[in-house]
Amino acid sequence: MNDLPKFLPIDKHFETKAIHASFNAADNPSLGVIPPIVLSTTFHQPDPMEPPHFQYGRYGNPNREMLEITLAALENAKYANCFATGMGAIGMVTHLLEDGDNILCIDDVYGGTYKYFEQIARKRGISITYADLTEEDNIEANMKPNTKLIWLETPTNPLMKILDIVGISKRAKKLNSNVLIVVDNSFLSSYFIRPLELGADIVAASLTKYMNGHSDVFMGITAHNSKDLNHTFNQLQGICGCTPSPFDCYLLLRGLKTLSCRMKVHMSNAYKVARFLEKHSMVEKVLYPGLSTHKGFHIAQQQWHGVGGMLSFYIKGDVKESIYFIQNLKLFSCGQSYGGYEGLVEIPMIMSHKPMPKEQLLKHKITGNLIRLSVGLESVDDIIADIEAAFKAVCTRFCTRLKKKSRCYNQRSETGVRTLRTVPLDFRFDSNSDWLRVAYLPIIVALSHKEINSEKFGSQLNVMKIIWMT
Repeated sequence: MNDLPKFLPIDKHFETKAIHASFNAADNPSLGVIPPIVLSTTFHQPDPMEPPHFQYGRYGNPNREMLEITLAALENAKYANCFATGMGAIGMVTHLLEDGDNILCIDDVYGGTYKYFEQIARKRGISITYADLTEEDNIEANMKPNTKLIWLETPTNPLMKILDIVGISKRAKKLNSNVLIVVDNSFLSSYFIRPLELGADIVAASLTKYMNGHSDVFMGITAHNSKDLNHTFNQLQGICGCTPSPFDCYLLLRGLKTLSCRMKVHMSNAYKVARFLEKHSMVEKVLYPGLSTHKGFHIAQQQWHGVGGMLSFYIKGDVKESIYFIQNLKLFSCGQSYGGYEGLVEIPMIMSHKPMPKEQLLKHKITGNLIRLSVGLESVDDIIADIEAAFKAVCTRFCTRLKKKSRCYNQRSETGVRTLRTVPLDFRFDSNSDWLRVAYLPIIVALSHKEINSEKFGSQLNVMKIIWMT
């Protein structure tokens, strides 16, 4: 990882806290080195007048308590509260608001959050204002007297915008000291950023993703330093019943023990994939916060401890090319999630962000050719080879479609080479490979490994041999 960009130092005690913060084998009656799973829904009460520490599973369970202690330690928080899903955590945060309150939210927020705000929060009389909060002046421009909560993601999903949590928190608190700053920390996890240290009041995240890391548990978290908030969230856990099972808590606690190891590989692999993509002629643009060219990179270096495994890119073409690209990947599963050990891929416009109105998607450039990758733990050479093969498959299909739809005719060049001239569509060639890639340069291509008369086309051609694929 020596070639990776520099960020803030990693918490040198993180791994120890993940393993030992809530459990000591010597205190286990069985002396087992892993905590037992307590499935009981209710607990014996020796004295009816004196409730024990654990009474009923919705209000507390030994496995959930151990998990919450560990999560609080990893977030450098005083308290953490676990809920059955990440969306459950979002819902519990909005229960802090009342009819007439306003939420100021980032404009390219996760589609599930947008759907909850629009379809549930608004029905409770809560208004939502969306704004591009990478521009700090938009805090003053969009905060209202009734704004009680500011909802942030960094990086944002799926456009990977980097937010200045420190700057936003200071400006917002200056306008209203009681406004709650909430950061969805699902993308980076507590290993790479701890928003409470940067001025946030609440971390709300999906533990389903990187924190668990195995795509086999649903769970969400709120982490904070407020005793009053802890009491409120504890009440919501018991009353609303949005609590995780003991077995899920056990699995999540197990996942945390390898979080640091996994995140290092996710970051290293994603960085190498991003560098590969930004040089690829089939790619219009790469969105990865770990690239020095990414807008806000300097903010990430000042506030993050690393980048993680999430990136997006625009493939040349439209949604058809995106779909065909995904269908030809072998190491990436197409799915609406991320953060597992395996590679995952999606098209946000028609998947995770489908709830957004079409005009909003277009406004934020969440288009059909935007692809989001959750880079897994596979060998990075295999990952890149898989992506390259999928690009080739897209080109093969594109060339076949061109041959069928184009009005073509044969002619002989001055050197006698048989050539095919394509009228409606244009191409260029990659000097590093022998196959055709989409571009927009008018050329004449040679058939069957014949030489191209490059004198007529000058710098447009960098290769002397190609394969005309059908």
